[in-house]
Amino acid sequence: MKSFVDPLQVSRFLREYDDAAVQKGIKLSIGFDFQEYLSITRATPTKEPTTRFFQINRSPISPGYGFWTLGIDKNKDVALLQAVRIYELSRSNLADHITNMFSDIPAPLAYPQNRWACTAPTAKKIKGKIAYHGDLWIRKDFRGKGIPNIAAGLAFGVSFAMWAPDFMCGLVAQWVVDKGVVAQEGYKHCEPGGLSLAEQDSLNNYLLVWLTGEELKSCVEAG
Repeated sequence: MKSFVDPLQVSRFLREYDDAAVQKGIKLSIGFDFQEYLSITRATPTKEPTTRFFQINRSPISPGYGFWTLGIDKNKDVALLQAVRIYELSRSNLADHITNMFSDIPAPLAYPQNRWACTAPTAKKIKGKIAYHGDLWIRKDFRGKGIPNIAAGLAFGVSFAMWAPDFMCGLVAQWVVDKGVVAQEGYKHCEPGGLSLAEQDSLNNYLLVWLTGEELKSCVEAG
């Protein structure tokens, strides 16, 4: 997506979410060193392991190709974490990229013939500069307070400013959709089969969520 990025409008957009975080008792910061990010995530109690998309030993993130968000409370304890990276898939597509990324994971005993794969039909059409947004963690005492909207707003604004991507996307479990988190974040599209083992296995079926580059641009400009 070729787009002119208005720095002043992006600044206004980000300020809105930064102010909202402060009102919730969270101070936000952005980092670019993923070794540091992994150190923080490993030291954060109750956070699940960092997803494969941000495990730099498996998939390195070059400078300028990713960022992460840290939110701390008044005691300087970690309250929020998330990460975003950009993929350049001009010769491939998101479906193939995700399938390849998870191809080495053995199938569970319940599905010995299956392998993890991205089967969402739209994922085959998602190409170009793709901003992947994930690894979101919110501390329990801050949940139910609209924090996903703040986290996504920051991710959208910074991604647009840095890359003006063709797509912004992520993978989410069904329960995340059911709890309304995806709606809070502002993703416009949601499709089953983002990452799955078997079509009817809801426990192992992650949905693909996404915005087009134009939708992301409109979101930032309307903020």
